Amino acid sequence: MFISQASIEDAEAILKLQKIAYQSEAQIYNDFSISPLTQTLDQIKADFATKVFLKAVAGGDIVGSVRGYQEKGTCYIERLIVQPALQGQGIGTALMRHIESVFAEAKRFELFTGHRSERNIRLYQKLGYQAFRHEPATESLTFVFMEKRRK
Repeated sequence: MFISQASIEDAEAILKLQKIAYQSEAQIYNDFSISPLTQTLDQIKADFATKVFLKAVAGGDIVGSVRGYQEKGTCYIERLIVQPALQGQGIGTALMRHIESVFAEAKRFELFTGHRSERNIRLYQKLGYQAFRHEPATESLTFVFMEKRRK
C-alpha cells in the first residue's frame, strides 16, 4: 500500500469508496441521508479546488482516502475512509499521519465524528486527538469535535 496525493481524476473512485465506507455510519445512526452518502460527483470535484485529497492505493485500487484544508493555523481533516474489508489494518492511521505531515505548518488539527462512532473516536484518541466540543446535529446524532495541537 502507498499513499499519495489524489487528483481530480480519482474523484469518482473516491466518491464510490466513500459511499461504501459510510454505510456503517449510516447504520449506526439509522440515517442514510448523511452528506457523505448524498455528495455528488460534481460536489466532490469542486472540493478538489480547495482541499488536499490523499489516497491509499493497494493492488492498483484506491482503498482509503482523507482530505483536509488549512485556515488560520488549523488544519481541518475530513472524511477519513477505508475499504470496510481492510479496516483495522493501519490504513486509516497511515492516512491520518500523512495528512498531518502535508500540513506541517499547522499548529492545530481538527475533525469531527458522530457520538456513537466509538471505533472512530478510539482511533483519533490513539492518534492524540481529544474531544473539545459536542454539537447536536439531528435528534439522533451529536457531532464530537476533536483536536490535536502540534507540540
